[in-house]
Amino acid sequence: MNPASLVTTSYLGAIVLFILSLGGLSSPETARRGNVYGIIGMAVAIAATVLGPQVTMRGLPYLICAVLVGGSIGLVAARRIKMTQMPELVALMHSLVGLAACLIGFVSYFSHAESASTAVGAGSTILKVEIYIGVLIGAVTFSGSLIAFGKLAGKIGGKPLLLPARHWINLACLLLVIWLAVDFVQADGAAQGLIPLLIMTALALLLGVHMVMAIGGADMPVVVSMLNSYSGWAATATGFTLSNDLLIVTGALVGSSGAILSSIMCKAMNRNFLSVIAGGFGTGGVAVQGEHAAIAGEVTAISAEDTAGLLKEAKSVIIVPGYGMAVAQAQHTVWEITAMLRERGVKVRFGIHPVAGRMPGHMNVLLAEAKVPYDIVMEMDEINHDFPDTDVAIVIGANDIVNPAAEDDPTSPIAGMPVLQVWKARCAIVMKRSMASGYAGVDNPLFYRDNTRMLFGDAKKMLDEVLLALKK
Repeated sequence: MNPASLVTTSYLGAIVLFILSLGGLSSPETARRGNVYGIIGMAVAIAATVLGPQVTMRGLPYLICAVLVGGSIGLVAARRIKMTQMPELVALMHSLVGLAACLIGFVSYFSHAESASTAVGAGSTILKVEIYIGVLIGAVTFSGSLIAFGKLAGKIGGKPLLLPARHWINLACLLLVIWLAVDFVQADGAAQGLIPLLIMTALALLLGVHMVMAIGGADMPVVVSMLNSYSGWAATATGFTLSNDLLIVTGALVGSSGAILSSIMCKAMNRNFLSVIAGGFGTGGVAVQGEHAAIAGEVTAISAEDTAGLLKEAKSVIIVPGYGMAVAQAQHTVWEITAMLRERGVKVRFGIHPVAGRMPGHMNVLLAEAKVPYDIVMEMDEINHDFPDTDVAIVIGANDIVNPAAEDDPTSPIAGMPVLQVWKARCAIVMKRSMASGYAGVDNPLFYRDNTRMLFGDAKKMLDEVLLALKK
């Protein structure tokens, strides 16, 4: 078998492994196996590329050094990054994919400038369109992902930046990008085509910044999956530019899966994708017609000891984790409490909202890290009907996903959003540091319900006290 055929076969094997990886990641029980498939597939792809006929002996040492440096950085980051920092790490990785697409686009343009300018008909046009689209998507992904990283890491405020006539600004940028594309395709020579390419890149970078800055904190889980999709399509465009079948297929897998996930996230928030892109939802950025429903009642606080007393008497308990649990790193204590209650014959399950935390699957990963059995971790649709028969529902650092205003107040910014109906349990215990609103900037009437008790304080500290009281 000649080297070219060996590379093609290796790429085909890597593609199959990537497809198996996505299939494995669809379920918590098979996620570890899916991860292994993905690792093996990437190792095969890298080895086939490094040892392929396109890499010369002169360039091989540089390529190996780059792989070693990049792999070392990834290994160190994987060991040091906390689970609470995973959302911003994912956003940062998306930015690197976008940056790579931009750089490859420019390098390909200069490398093929002569052939692109001398080629006739469709050959020249297709080559330039591939480069243009790759740089465009890459630039938007790069700058947008950096802003998402800043918001998720708390370095940039979660409040949406709503510029006057922002939609007209985006439309003007899009029309200008299209005009520049025509100018770029019709350019004669590398120097003449470089000017519209550079201008488009600058516009795309500004568009990515403006687009994500206009999106509020409540929509950040959708933004993460959206940028994941963008990075996939950027890789696909790069694959066409480099005539690399593996990049084309892998990018398409990532792009389509990210788009599907974005759709699922939007459905879980009763939003549509265009409204997310339009921005404004989250942290005080929404103006709603009419007056919000008045919140009546008083807040009733509860102690850790009394919480433990309610849990001892309960026969059925549902735990709803949120980002507060992630920040406090309380998942291990939660599992200790769960294990102790189960030993006493209490039926304990977890209710997971699709957009709980700051990225899709955030809570599932945290609970898996704490060795919580998969069979007691239920999705919202699976467990919502069980709350009326539940003695105690414990909400750990969640807010918008348990807000009854989504069902009761048609004027609320989150009206129509599917939520976990914890207020239907006989007793709902909400663990929070304060009475502050969630990402959507909406007050939560759950806190004032007669059957709700507020356990104020750091989630880890309060849960440790509950665990200690249970042991007594």
